[in-house]
Amino acid sequence: MFRPSHESLIVQNAEVDRLELPRIQDDDELEALKASGALQPIIAGETLRFDPRLDPSRRYCRPWTRDFVQDLAQAYYNRFHQQIQVNSAVRTVKVQKKLRRHNRNAAPAEGDTASSHLAGLTVDLQRRGMTQEQIHWMEHYLFYMKALGLVEPEEERRQWVFHIMVSGHYADWRETQDVVPMEHPEPAIVTAESRAE
Repeated sequence: MFRPSHESLIVQNAEVDRLELPRIQDDDELEALKASGALQPIIAGETLRFDPRLDPSRRYCRPWTRDFVQDLAQAYYNRFHQQIQVNSAVRTVKVQKKLRRHNRNAAPAEGDTASSHLAGLTVDLQRRGMTQEQIHWMEHYLFYMKALGLVEPEEERRQWVFHIMVSGHYADWRETQDVVPMEHPEPAIVTAESRAE
């Protein structure tokens, strides 16, 4: 449903630029952003786990991305009584360049199609091992959020993950919701009229 594309990378980088966020160069910059609170830890628990290969120092993201992940994880757990798995979160330019040497499909570390992981907006959630029902549920959830302009998702088939860039608008939208998140968001209810409101 969400095929990776050049256009999607442009959209992701436009959001990074709109928010005036830096592309994190190295571990020193990463640690400074953690210390300032600009990057927040993603917390594992009943609804969420990490790929054990993900370095604990990179289990961080922007506060609104963390909120999105927690909301999604809770809704998924409510529906399936299973955890979602975070495979990747924030990365540095140094890490991205290393990744590019091993994964030809990885986004560049620089330019207008650079990986949005470098700004801490993005997470990769494990898709491998999900049932068709679970995949369709995820796609519907992301379709709804994308229609509202809150996420830019891609389904990476080589790595079998949902790559999800979370817009800074998610924080404002979340404050307007009485119940976060909706357990059964249906794409059919998102109309041109509702988007214009």
